Formats: sequence, structure tokens, C-alpha cells
Amino acid sequence: MAGHSRRGFFGEIIHYDENGNKIGESRPSVWGGFDEYDANGNKTGKSRPGFFGQMNHFDESGEKTGESRRNFWGGIDHFDETGEKTGESRPGFFGEWKDIDK
Repeated sequence: MAGHSRRGFFGEIIHYDENGNKIGESRPSVWGGFDEYDANGNKTGKSRPGFFGQMNHFDESGEKTGESRRNFWGGIDHFDETGEKTGESRPGFFGEWKDIDK
């Protein structure tokens, strides 16, 4: 396991490492998708919905760093900018998402 993510009170998604330490946060954007922040609250990028249902990920300068797509089993597969799979997230029993490294 690489960690997990949980919904926060205001719609944000809080990301934790395998030891339960907060490593970042995804906050809903007024433009759709999410703005990404590190554990200290510094903006690191954004995620925006794509034309085919995927979520495209960009760094702070606007360069695409990867994308995430729903898979057949109800989870989410994550890919880097070259299209190589880097991991997946699986829904947990208590509403959390469990992150699995490739």
C-alpha cells in the first residue's frame, strides 16, 4: 500500500501516506476538477476533467504530468505523461480510497 485518500468536510480530498501522515490535498476548483496542494498548503498543480471522462493532471506551470481513468473494477488507474501506468486507487469499505503503487 502506498497510502490512502479521504473526503474532507468541504469537498476536498485529503491524501495520506502509508503511515497516516498528510501529504497533500485536492480542493474543488471553480473551473471544474481540483487544485492540488502539498502538505504545507503550497499549490503544486491542478486536475481538470478531460473530453473522454479522464482527469488530466498538470503541474503549476501548466505542463501535463499524467491522467487518471476509471477502470472496469470501479477503481481508478493512474498514468504518467507518457501513458505508462503508475498505480491505482481502489475504493475502501469506509469511503476512503486505497492507493496502490504499480
